[in-house]
Amino acid sequence: MCFPLLRIVIRARFAVLLALALSGFICAAAPAQAAYPDRPVRIIVPFGPGGVADVTARLVAEKLSQKLGQNFVIENMPGPGGIAAARAALQGGADGYTLGFFTNGTAISVPLFSHLPFDPVKQFTPISALGYFDLDFVVAADSPYRTLGDFLKAAKDKPGALNLGSIVVGSTQNLTAQLFKSMSGADVVIVPFRTSPDELVALLRNDIQSEVEFYAAIAPSLQNGKARVLATSGIKRSPELPNVPTIAEAGVPNFDVTSWNALYAPAGTPQAVIDKLNGALHDVLADPELKKRALDLGIDAEASTPGEIDARMKSDIAKWTKVIEDAHIPKQ
Repeated sequence: MCFPLLRIVIRARFAVLLALALSGFICAAAPAQAAYPDRPVRIIVPFGPGGVADVTARLVAEKLSQKLGQNFVIENMPGPGGIAAARAALQGGADGYTLGFFTNGTAISVPLFSHLPFDPVKQFTPISALGYFDLDFVVAADSPYRTLGDFLKAAKDKPGALNLGSIVVGSTQNLTAQLFKSMSGADVVIVPFRTSPDELVALLRNDIQSEVEFYAAIAPSLQNGKARVLATSGIKRSPELPNVPTIAEAGVPNFDVTSWNALYAPAGTPQAVIDKLNGALHDVLADPELKKRALDLGIDAEASTPGEIDARMKSDIAKWTKVIEDAHIPKQ
């Protein structure tokens, strides 16, 4: 008669021991997650050293290293469409120790390449934006066009006579020029150049009458008085050029091209890691020193939620898909 009672006691003791073991496992796992990062973290940048993206990534990596107590190391892997960098980030595994540096150029690559071998939406998870920046509609200092309205009027009066420069076909600058031509109805000729310096030379000798370019590429010419900005591309005025109207303010309603860069991780990265990185980025991107150094490059350093940058990636893919199709730009 005492055997059933003995079995009940044994089962009760086993249940207690199992509960204690599980609680110990959970307690041990929590510090392990909280310890992230416990070794260096790689950030794979799809551009070469010295450019705006590289400098921005290094500014952020420096502050993250200080904040989280481990080195965040930049690895440059330039190449068409950011393909090599994305592959390297995926091969690093979904543990938070290999991160991808994405930009609006990543969103452009989706419709621009016929067989892009990675999917930034499905194969990666967003962490946070790092910063936002506009493009500038630039003329030479001695240009007769004092406002964007002047340029638009001249384009209407002399169809096909004005040249609008950008760098290579399919770049953010080139697609922004295409979108401007479409939305404004300006009959201009879009002239692509291999590099930003080549484009600037053409502007100063009046081979082109305007160009679409990022602030960092034209800042020296603005500072030495050789060029002027008629308008900026974002929905709000650029913080580095607060007295310059947006293209929407200057005559093309609803025009908005805001470039961005962001950190992503391979899909499947633990949510605790994403949350920790997002919180750290909110702190470091609010740092006054970092914000000033970024603004010198024309970048408004600002963090986001993962959902916000995910929504921007998806909306930019849709926007640039239409621009590429409307401009009949061949897929690469």
